[in-house]
Amino acid sequence: MTKAKPFEIPKQWVLESYRQVRSRKGAPGYDGQSIEDFEARLRGNLYKLWNRMSSGSYMPPPVRLVEIPKADGGRRPLGIPTVSDRVAQMVVKRELEPRLEPYFHTDSYGYRPGKGALDAVAITRERCWRYPWVVDLDIQAFFDSIDHDLLMRAVRHHTQERWMLLYIERWLKADLVLSDGTRRPRDRGTPQGGVNGHLF
Repeated sequence: MTKAKPFEIPKQWVLESYRQVRSRKGAPGYDGQSIEDFEARLRGNLYKLWNRMSSGSYMPPPVRLVEIPKADGGRRPLGIPTVSDRVAQMVVKRELEPRLEPYFHTDSYGYRPGKGALDAVAITRERCWRYPWVVDLDIQAFFDSIDHDLLMRAVRHHTQERWMLLYIERWLKADLVLSDGTRRPRDRGTPQGGVNGHLF
């Protein structure tokens, strides 16, 4: 009798996640593999990813770090995962997002399904005609300095799925690969990028 995998992750979830990643395109990660390269051995790549995720042995590869200029002269770190890692992230996102979505405020527009920057601009414009004041605030370098333990505590509040918790924690700790090829470990923060706007 063969032993079942420790985590029940249907192969169909991996295939559907790949299709979503493919539709978004995106640049290669640190391994240089494009979506077209990934597709050249699609069945094998998807099977290998499913096998590793369902067995608990999936280890996220390093994330390529690119810094893009900001309007204020600063630089915004952008993390670019490998194609395979984006598919793995999408598997988790598809399962976790519906659980979290009801807790968001209706006026939250960032990285939400069916909402975007243009929706935020439209509601802001509408409210500017109704109210004579504006409150603008920003937490400086929030995503660069977010505490991993606090973030995992919040995630655990919404799911006890061991495989999701395992992989989210591993994504948080995945090394960054800088433009000169050096690797930088992480103990806090999550660079913008990945399938949900921010890497776990």
